[in-house]
Amino acid sequence: MTRDDTDFRPETWALSDGKQGMVNQCLGLAEALGVTPSLRQLSIRQPWRSLPPQLWLAPLKSLAADSAPLTPPWPDLLIATGRQTVAPAMAIRRRSGGTTFCVQLQNPGVSPAHFDLVVAPRHDRLSGPNVIQTHGALGRVSPARLAEEAARFRAGLGDLPGPHVMVSLGGDNSVFRMTEAVIDRLGGHLRQLVADTGAGLLVTPSRRTDTALGNRLRAMLRDLPHLWHDGQGDNPYLGWLGLADAVVVTGDSVNMVSEACATGKPVFVVDLEGGNAKFARFHDALSRDGLTRPFRGRLENWTYPPLDDTAMVAKAVRDRLAERSA
Repeated sequence: MTRDDTDFRPETWALSDGKQGMVNQCLGLAEALGVTPSLRQLSIRQPWRSLPPQLWLAPLKSLAADSAPLTPPWPDLLIATGRQTVAPAMAIRRRSGGTTFCVQLQNPGVSPAHFDLVVAPRHDRLSGPNVIQTHGALGRVSPARLAEEAARFRAGLGDLPGPHVMVSLGGDNSVFRMTEAVIDRLGGHLRQLVADTGAGLLVTPSRRTDTALGNRLRAMLRDLPHLWHDGQGDNPYLGWLGLADAVVVTGDSVNMVSEACATGKPVFVVDLEGGNAKFARFHDALSRDGLTRPFRGRLENWTYPPLDDTAMVAKAVRDRLAERSA
């Protein structure tokens, strides 16, 4: 692989299982590097799908019929994230004879030595000479992108009063549960916030938000000034992040909390039922570093340098590619 410092555009693949949060991490890093990757969504057959990566004896034969192909010529740069991509990424690096620079996002569950670079959030407590620790998840939020998306959606706010508070809703996952009690508490806190400040709310449910619980919250907000994205039309998520004066986000998603913190705006985290030690470390670190506070129905203002893990990782990738090709 050769490199011209003034115009280097490595052939890049982005491997994921197709979940939007995973895809966004890969795309965020690729965009920060200035490359347009070939998106490869993997679909894995059994028994490989249920096995740990160490036991995939023939990873490139594990693909289901509807999976993106993994055949040469191999890329210069491979960006992969998610458990199902670990063994295929390792296999591509081996098959390429080491010419493919392999970046694995998130803790792969195997030795980092199998990759050129591993990017893992610090709450995973993974370390090594080729490991970069981040505050949270990589993503596509940048000042330029927020400004661009805010301009697109500004007119849609109409006469919604300010300050504008975005409410980003997640839902159940393997460790958290969004319940009626959580929704009722959140709705009450949002009503208190609007009563105290006159704020206008920008509410964005996610794919994981239970429909009945979403409707329950929507009913609680029906007489308040707010906009609710119902999934129709263009997704205003990034635009509303750019337009908001503060963000209220449920704590079940590292991605959503990380994206909110990338704005540099006050971020209030809503507790859900459940959790585990890793999530506790994640939230404790952001709170300790002054990025987030718990949401209790009050609007506070504070500042901090926007979370910029993606740009930091992109620089590390560029530097290591430069060292390789020097």
